[in-house]
Amino acid sequence: MKNYAGEGAYVVVSLLNPKGEYEKTLYVQGDDDDWYFDITEWWNFQGKKRTNIDAITGATISGGQRTVSIIKIDNSKLNKGYKIRFETAVEDKEYYKDDVEFEFTSENVRSKIAGKGFIRFVRMLPQ
Repeated sequence: MKNYAGEGAYVVVSLLNPKGEYEKTLYVQGDDDDWYFDITEWWNFQGKKRTNIDAITGATISGGQRTVSIIKIDNSKLNKGYKIRFETAVEDKEYYKDDVEFEFTSENVRSKIAGKGFIRFVRMLPQ
């Protein structure tokens, strides 16, 4: 995360289909569901479905901190036009719909991708 003052950031990682529509929630950093509606675009998808989210990991992540997380993505989606989106929101601060967004390609999953908002960068390590 970039250095910033204030509350911890909620981070949602989603798989977008080739049409740019939400397909699956891959990861949620932040376990207080009272604040999920602040992650506007994702909530428009997830809130309507109200399905259980099994990708919730726990507390938010504060400015200047780092985290390592395991995100499972079906390899059949690789190089097929799918995208990975990281959305971020911080209480009483901004919301970034596409803090980090990239095509799910063999090249990108080995890259370091800079964020536009609260995320400094994302580095994927394929297994």
